[in-house]
Amino acid sequence: MRDRGLSPELPEVARETLAVHAETPLRLLSVATCPLRWSADLVGRCFLGVPAAALLTYLLQVLTGPGGGADLRGPRAAARKCAQPKVAARWLRTACATAWTMGRRARARRLQQPQHRRPEDSENGAEGCGKRNDTGWEGGYPEIVKENKLFEQYYQELKIVPEGEWDQFMEALREPLPATLRITGYKSHAKEILHCLKNKYFKELENLEVDGQKVEVPQPLSWYPEELAWHTNLSRKILRKSPQLEKFHQFLVSETESGNISRQEAVSMIPPLLLNAQPHHKILDMCAAPGSKTTQLIEMLHADMNVPFPEGFVIANDVDNKRCYLLVHQAKRLSSPCIMVVNHDASSIPRLTIDVNGRKEVLFYDRILCDVPCSGDGTMRKNIDVWKKWTTLNSLQLHGLQLRIATRGAEQLVEGGRMVYSTCSLNPIEDEAVIASLLEKSEGALELADVSSELPGLKWMPGLTQWKVMTKDGQWFAEWDEVPHSRHTQIRPTMFPPKDPEKLQAMRLERCLRILPHHQNTGGFFVAVLVKKSSMPWNKRQPKLQGESAKPRDPVQSSPAGPTGEKAASPSELERKLVPGIGDAEIIERNEDLEKNGNKKDGVCGPPPSKKMKLFGFKEDPFVFIPEDDPLFPPIQKFYALDPSFPRMNLLTRTTEGKKRQLYMVSKELRNVLLNNSERMKVINTGIKVWCRNNSGEEFDCAFRLAQEGIYTLYPFINSRIISVSLEDVKILLTQENPFFRKLSSETYSQAKDLAKGSVVLKYEPDPTKPDTLQCPIVLCGWRGKASIRTFVPKNERLHYLRMMGLEVLAEKRKERTAGTNESDESAASLGPPEDEVNADQGAEQTAGPDAASTGSDSARAPLPGKETQGDSGAGSTAGAATSVSTSESRNDL
Repeated sequence: MRDRGLSPELPEVARETLAVHAETPLRLLSVATCPLRWSADLVGRCFLGVPAAALLTYLLQVLTGPGGGADLRGPRAAARKCAQPKVAARWLRTACATAWTMGRRARARRLQQPQHRRPEDSENGAEGCGKRNDTGWEGGYPEIVKENKLFEQYYQELKIVPEGEWDQFMEALREPLPATLRITGYKSHAKEILHCLKNKYFKELENLEVDGQKVEVPQPLSWYPEELAWHTNLSRKILRKSPQLEKFHQFLVSETESGNISRQEAVSMIPPLLLNAQPHHKILDMCAAPGSKTTQLIEMLHADMNVPFPEGFVIANDVDNKRCYLLVHQAKRLSSPCIMVVNHDASSIPRLTIDVNGRKEVLFYDRILCDVPCSGDGTMRKNIDVWKKWTTLNSLQLHGLQLRIATRGAEQLVEGGRMVYSTCSLNPIEDEAVIASLLEKSEGALELADVSSELPGLKWMPGLTQWKVMTKDGQWFAEWDEVPHSRHTQIRPTMFPPKDPEKLQAMRLERCLRILPHHQNTGGFFVAVLVKKSSMPWNKRQPKLQGESAKPRDPVQSSPAGPTGEKAASPSELERKLVPGIGDAEIIERNEDLEKNGNKKDGVCGPPPSKKMKLFGFKEDPFVFIPEDDPLFPPIQKFYALDPSFPRMNLLTRTTEGKKRQLYMVSKELRNVLLNNSERMKVINTGIKVWCRNNSGEEFDCAFRLAQEGIYTLYPFINSRIISVSLEDVKILLTQENPFFRKLSSETYSQAKDLAKGSVVLKYEPDPTKPDTLQCPIVLCGWRGKASIRTFVPKNERLHYLRMMGLEVLAEKRKERTAGTNESDESAASLGPPEDEVNADQGAEQTAGPDAASTGSDSARAPLPGKETQGDSGAGSTAGAATSVSTSESRNDL
């Protein structure tokens, strides 16, 4: 290798490594556009042991050519000198991240080697860090010591644990968190799943030992209604690795993907229960990702499965664009037309308007879930990094954000509504201090509700009424007056309890709930339930009626967040002072002006204009509602004999040009929200897929086939092309690819023979006289071919139905499954119906194509066990990325 002016700081070992891999930089440059993980892994393999700074210096010099190092002025200069500047710039950013990653690995390796350990490490109690943990990560990270003296000092001083229970509290924190699962309560299959769990899988766990540890049979959470939540001592590692638990683990993974089971921490189930949501409530989830609580709220909306479109809805918000797609994946498992995912900063989430009898009104929510970002010291049992990273500084930095989010939520709550504020932190700075400040600034508009009797069986501690503030270096302050001026930017007056004893007593902070880990073997948690008695002081002005003359007023200089966007004031008054916000009248007037001056097409809800809102993440496709005179709908209505009550105005697509490939449906309330607020909010996803275009559909009288995702919503309106099937027919349809008519019962054949080719509904009704058989109805999407019928059902959903019928289909071994997946990928195009009905079923084959391309929710091309389909992204144009990642994780669990 020719020396290109290598830095004199480059050690000999680095020179030898580079000599062996002389062509490596050119190879890396060629894959510069590949994912960072690939590039980082490649660099790590080639330059293992090279100091990060020396490696980066060398790479820059290679890019600039011989002698380039003399005039090197950083990555930009290197990019300009490179033959391909754009590629070089991208690759240099990757190299910088790679160098940082390699530095971390080098530090981890040094910690593992006792001979290189510094003498002071032993004195600091780092003996355990010098040894490699055989059961740890393959990368050799040291075992984390579950001790933090500052943590113990802080909470012992605050006395958050009853006297005499401190040791139990700390022992519980050091134990791993038990696995918990929740059965979705709104589906008609919930009772069948519970019956299956109790009588099959839980019985198989009795008297079972894994690695010398006796497996405890899962027990129901005593405080969760109807035994729909369970916990067990089985860790995720044992579940994934133990052959004895393979059936149980496959059951959990498959049912989770189907949306019938949610693997959720026990304490996180509490806030939605205390919210007490009803099907007619308008609900806002302010910090929703990853979505476990959101799914609970959706279940509450669909408490009555006979009502396809509840009057209420859930708007789930998150500030992180990427986490919004994880939220979409979670919500889509439940197939609800009443969920909308938006991407906003919760502390300044826009106030929405809706159309009520021809006039604009501000949208106030009946229920608001405010599960704010927190330091997370209640999650130490599952996030062990918190042990070494915990400091009071995290809470001090988050307090302001938490207060702003809670204030914004209180502003948008309807009078008489309920808001639940929750954190997974035990720190009163994030808990009682936020509630006390919010109650004080509300001037009686809010009050804490007494919910002590709403969850019988739940053990909790009352909220604190006195606490102190501690800095990260251990300095204590009992009052704001004690805080030196140099600390005023870090410590705020709202972090302290009110001085006035009467005011403090009137707040009733003891009504807050504190969940301690050792009481019921859970994580730590804090919950407060607030009820709104009247408008917030800064929103006292009543909204004007439409058409009423507006008096000229001085311009209001404030942010949409109202009191949260505070101006500079004296340190002692900054958080206490009430700053007037935007009144309802101003919002309505502004909205009317927007509509008068705007050029938005009717029924088209696009993303917010870039001039009015800075967008992050993916650009979303518009939401286009189908107009009444669209010629696309009458053939669908005729083919499926849709009921006149079918809400056709709620149908939408995600394109303004070309053929409409998929049709989605939302509730009329969400349609109202979409049409009136597309200029002020960024919608990530809404609606469920109900029809998919069949490329050869014109040959079968209808261009669209039914989609399994929305069949339970659509079925009540369909009056034609319904085939009643028996339980045996369902088994055949779900286990065979294209069963001929002769394999089905005579009753099924007599119904199918007179139907034209095309999409059909397959309906199973349980027989009450046979209690031993499946007692929940099943509705499947199918395709009637020339001589056979096939189903379009996702694999996990097929597995679910088969389990409910007593059939167990285990996954193949990993190697076989991987090989089978590759083969099915390669041969997907050639996989088709029997020879005698190729022409008839060609349309069905092509219909599955668009779905498979856009994450393939309801295409089911192969018999079990076959290619595993991914969860559908619904109406979200870019949700497929998050769906694919989540599905991959589930496959890795198998």
